[in-house]
Amino acid sequence: MIRRRFGGGSVASVVYGEIRTTQDVDIVADLAPAHVPALAAALAAEFFVDAEFLAEAVRTGTSCNLIHRTTGFKVDVFVLRKREFSRVEMARRVPFEFAKGQRAYLATVEDCVLTKLEWYEKGGRVSDRQWRDVLGLLKGREATIDRSYLQQWAPALGVGESLQRALREAGYRSC
Repeated sequence: MIRRRFGGGSVASVVYGEIRTTQDVDIVADLAPAHVPALAAALAAEFFVDAEFLAEAVRTGTSCNLIHRTTGFKVDVFVLRKREFSRVEMARRVPFEFAKGQRAYLATVEDCVLTKLEWYEKGGRVSDRQWRDVLGLLKGREATIDRSYLQQWAPALGVGESLQRALREAGYRSC
């Protein structure tokens, strides 16, 4: 049904970065209009899902949310954007076992940093939460993070200046 999907956002920030509470989970899904009826029907028993909002999100390439009927937990579904970075980000996702035998996919640390920086920029550079998440993702990873990948994509995403600042604040040498 859904060809590809992965999690990012706050859940990935907690897995890779610093522990913090989260009120939802973000999922990126590669959805087509033909997927909507079956997906809405499959989710209806467990989630409040509005098939019209889901169809609109697919049509416009935006997002919608699902609410778990029992717990009220929110799932934000972001439709895979039609851009090169989003396709590369999806291809780079990594498996994550969150419970015995239960696997999901997460965006890579680098892709989480870039996406969080995009949200930070779109929000006028005022979100302390996004900025803390970025720093949490970067801290302690200087030896393993793919800085060339970050440097490759940051200008294309309009986050080059913020990335350099984040690297400095996270303690990276020679930014």
